[in-house]
Amino acid sequence: MYNDRKCGTVFSDICDKFTTTMRKVLFLVSVIFCGFTLTTSAQSEGKDYQTAVGVQFWPGAVTVKHFVGDNQAVEGRLNFWDEGFRLTGLYELHGDIDAAPGLKWYVGPGAHIGWYNDGYYHSHFYNNGALSLGVDGILGLEYKFDGAPIAISADINPYIEFNHFYFDVFGGLGVKYTF
Repeated sequence: MYNDRKCGTVFSDICDKFTTTMRKVLFLVSVIFCGFTLTTSAQSEGKDYQTAVGVQFWPGAVTVKHFVGDNQAVEGRLNFWDEGFRLTGLYELHGDIDAAPGLKWYVGPGAHIGWYNDGYYHSHFYNNGALSLGVDGILGLEYKFDGAPIAISADINPYIEFNHFYFDVFGGLGVKYTF
């Protein structure tokens, strides 16, 4: 039997299903976030925390951060934007800013893997499902509210893409629930 569907169309269907699934995941994360907010622990209401779950804007991302030492954390981000989606892993070093209690700087390396949608990006045409591999860096500020399980952040996330070599920057503003 002859199938006249193009490969790109099949991948578009998969991407549409993934987008629908991501919306459901974001809704579920929001519900969990609200549930955690109602069961706040005293530890997360101080100036420090162990783990945080949140969202970031530019591009959109769901993020999870966990401290593995006093000033060392690992962070995972699932980014999604018009050109595709990617998973980024970061290792971060944190330091206090003495003049501003609750405010910390952070910096570190990382890597990403992802997939592009069909279209042009950085003057190169990507087929649906084109692989995205690269290295990342992170530099930012995070403020943990004393007495509330909330942290806000602003960062820049420069990265180098290996498949079609280019340099670009993600980053943005984030809000996290801490526990």
